[in-house]
Amino acid sequence: MRKTFLAGLLGASVVLGGCQAVNTTSGGSVGVERKQYMFSMLSTDQVNQMYAQSYQETLGEASSKGDLDKTSANAKRVQAIANRLIAQAPQFRPDAAQWQWEVNLIKSDELNANCGPGGKIFVYSGLIEQLKLTDDELAAVMGHEIAHALREHGREAMSKAYGVQMARQGAGALLGLGQDSLALADTVVQYSLTLPNSRSNENEADLIGLELSARAGYDPNAAITLWNKMSQASGGSQPEFMSTHPASSSRIASLQAAIPKVMPLYEQARK
Repeated sequence: MRKTFLAGLLGASVVLGGCQAVNTTSGGSVGVERKQYMFSMLSTDQVNQMYAQSYQETLGEASSKGDLDKTSANAKRVQAIANRLIAQAPQFRPDAAQWQWEVNLIKSDELNANCGPGGKIFVYSGLIEQLKLTDDELAAVMGHEIAHALREHGREAMSKAYGVQMARQGAGALLGLGQDSLALADTVVQYSLTLPNSRSNENEADLIGLELSARAGYDPNAAITLWNKMSQASGGSQPEFMSTHPASSSRIASLQAAIPKVMPLYEQARK
């Protein structure tokens, strides 16, 4: 992601934008209704554009190393599962039907997956192979990541980072030298794209992901076996996915409590 691009875009957004309460998705059967606070001048399209550029750079790097997998059985599994999940995304926000979704598998030992703003999905082969994920468990991972994108948790984190920086520096500093803008851009990107999501955001992604998977015809109980596998994997060296998505007993308990709400959707999808 180019710093100069970010500096101009983020600096202008911070100075001109105000904060507004929004709800990026419908609540669904799982009842995610929390209001979110976003800078009005930091639009969904701007964030999607920023991430799309970063996504293409990552794709290019993987391709140059021969790590972009388009043909293996796992690549076909990832694409097929993504297609079914993406088809259900408009249940939570109709505009997701117009997103430029992309799905790619990268050959890597890393235990990781991500769906960035605008529906840009990466899955790393290590996650599938080392955890021996079933289709249902893979759908649970991907549904969770898609939910982060639908709820615009990245944009929300950027808005929060803006507020922190504005309080520290003052609005006047944002109109100063370019280095100030670059520092702001770096901080915003760190907060929004590399640091762990808040517990409330994680819970929302768990619940919406659970419903997406169920609507797509994947067993919601797989979310429990997935996180149990994640917990076991974190016993040794910390997987990348676990550094930003820590497992906990409360997470599993919350999922277990929500499964009865989405089980009828799963049963209907299986007919």
